[in-house]
Amino acid sequence: MKKLVILSGAGISAESGIKTFRDADGLWEGHDVMEVASPVGWDRNKELVLNFYNQRRRQLLKVQPNRAHEALVDLETKYDVHIITQNIDDLHERAGSTQVVHLHGELLKARSTFDDDLVMDWKNDIRIGDFCEHNRQLRPHVVWFGEPVPMFQKAAEIMETADIVVIIGTSMQVYPAAGLVDFAPRDARFYFIDPRPNIRESDRLEIIEKTAVKGVPELVDRLLNS
Repeated sequence: MKKLVILSGAGISAESGIKTFRDADGLWEGHDVMEVASPVGWDRNKELVLNFYNQRRRQLLKVQPNRAHEALVDLETKYDVHIITQNIDDLHERAGSTQVVHLHGELLKARSTFDDDLVMDWKNDIRIGDFCEHNRQLRPHVVWFGEPVPMFQKAAEIMETADIVVIIGTSMQVYPAAGLVDFAPRDARFYFIDPRPNIRESDRLEIIEKTAVKGVPELVDRLLNS
């Protein structure tokens, strides 16, 4: 069974109604990124940071996976499928994908500020005074700017075994995630699905210039019937 690795970004979730956080002016919901997605911002104003992610969490619980998420599940009938996502939502899992690695954390989890390995499922708001078992404040289980990416090594090891790589809804401009493609074998086949691609086709890379909802089902059908 061939190994198929999917790299997904904000574009696939945007079509379910999830905002992509960063606007054209570089602000996240009106906030400078360092205010709401950095250890410095957390130390400066925990309530602001918690409120930002509480709003994102409430929104996530109201949306559903789209046709792109659902189509990817069908690939598991023919391929060993691994999804490496930059998204912090759970839409891949809700659609039914069984092997998902979250590079940047998970919105529906909370983490202890005392022990990074103390992570728990969390669907409600996180508030000041919500403590872990060590009596320390909980924070979103999200990788902020300036923090290490604990799942990168696992993602790189998955990529090293890929026969096919499908990139969906990400510009591949944010590191270290963008560097994952360098770990793929030289004979791996690449597909890039994006309505505004910022790269060119090559012998190894086919560009599908469509949104995720249109492009993913089309490619899945081809791969299942190839």
